[in-house]
Amino acid sequence: MKFAFTDDQLALASTVRQVLAAHCPAAAVRQAGKAAPAAERLPAWPQLAEIGFFGMLVPEPHDGLGLGLADAILAFEETGRAALPGPVVETAAVAPGLLGDDDLLVRLAEGRLRVSVRLGDQVYAPDADLADLLVVERHGELRAVPAGSVRLTPQAGVDPVRRLFSVAFGSPEAVDGGKPQLGRRLDVSAVHALRTATVAVAAQLVGLARHLLETSVEYAKSRRQFGAPIGSFQAVKHQLADVAIAVDFAAPLVYAAALAVDRAGRTAPAGGVDSAGPTVAVGEVDRAVSAAKAAAGEAATRAARVALQVHGAIGYTGELDLRLWLARVWSLASAYGDTGVHRSRLRAAILGTPDLTRWP
Repeated sequence: MKFAFTDDQLALASTVRQVLAAHCPAAAVRQAGKAAPAAERLPAWPQLAEIGFFGMLVPEPHDGLGLGLADAILAFEETGRAALPGPVVETAAVAPGLLGDDDLLVRLAEGRLRVSVRLGDQVYAPDADLADLLVVERHGELRAVPAGSVRLTPQAGVDPVRRLFSVAFGSPEAVDGGKPQLGRRLDVSAVHALRTATVAVAAQLVGLARHLLETSVEYAKSRRQFGAPIGSFQAVKHQLADVAIAVDFAAPLVYAAALAVDRAGRTAPAGGVDSAGPTVAVGEVDRAVSAAKAAAGEAATRAARVALQVHGAIGYTGELDLRLWLARVWSLASAYGDTGVHRSRLRAAILGTPDLTRWP
C-alpha cells in the first residue's frame, strides 16, 4: 500500500506543534497537575480552538473541518509529544462521532464544549471534572449526561495531570418515576468511538515516546562520566537505538490503523490519505487497532524505561520535567486496553485463540 501524508496533513501537524510549543511548555503541564482553576489546567486549549483543532473531525456543515482520523493522526501525535493536559482525545476525536445534536457539534468545533467518555472496559472517565458533557456506556447503551448531573469521585492514578473519576448517576429518590437520571440516549454504536479513541491514544503514545527519546539523547550528549559523554558508551547507544527502532515500527501501525478506522466508519472521511480506498472487514480493522495500540504502548513504555536509565536517579525526582512525560506514558499505556489486552486480541485474530502457546 502506498502511504504518504499530504502537505495539508503535515501542515496541520506542524501548526499544532507550534501552538503547543508556544502555549503548552513543560511549566504549564506541571501547573496543570496542581489544584488550580480549570483555565490553568487547560493550557493551549483556546489557541488550539482558534486553529480548528477541536473541529478537525466535526462535519463541515457544523463549522468543522470534516477531516478523517488519518488526516488528524499526526496532530494527535503532537498533543502526546507536548503531554497536553485535558480530555483531548475524548473531545477532539471521540465526541464528533457520538454527538448528533447540531448545537453541540458547533460548540465542539468552536472549542466551547469539553467532553469526557467512559467506553468499553474503562472503569473511570479521564478528566471528567474538566468536562461539560460526559458520554457513558451503560448496559450496552451510550448516554450523554451533563457533567453537573452526575457524582464524580476522584480515583488514584499514576498521572496527577490526567485525573481519573468514577461516575455515579443520581439517586432514584431524586427523580420522578423512581429511576435515576441517565441522560439522553445516543443512537450510535460505541464500537467506532472505541476504535477511534484507541488509535488516537496510540498516536499520543508515539508522540510521548518521540519526546522521551529526544530528551534522553540530548541528556546523553551533555552528561559526562569517566571523562566522556555517556552517549558514547555502547550500552547507552544500544538502548537508545532500541527505542528509536520501536518507535519507527509503531508509528506506521498507528497511521495504518487510523486509515482502517476511517474506512470502517459509517461515512467516508473528506480528503486525507487514500481516503477513497475500499472499506475493510470488521476483523481487519480491529486487528489493525490492536496492533497499533500494542506497538505504541510497548514503544512508549520502553522509551520511559530507557529515559529513566539514562537520567539515573534524578529521573525519579520532581526536579525534572521528565516525570510528567513518564506519568503520562504509564497512564495512557493502560487506557482503552493495555498491551496485554491488545496482544491477546491479536493472538485470537491470528491464531484463533487468545491463549499463549508454549512450544517444547
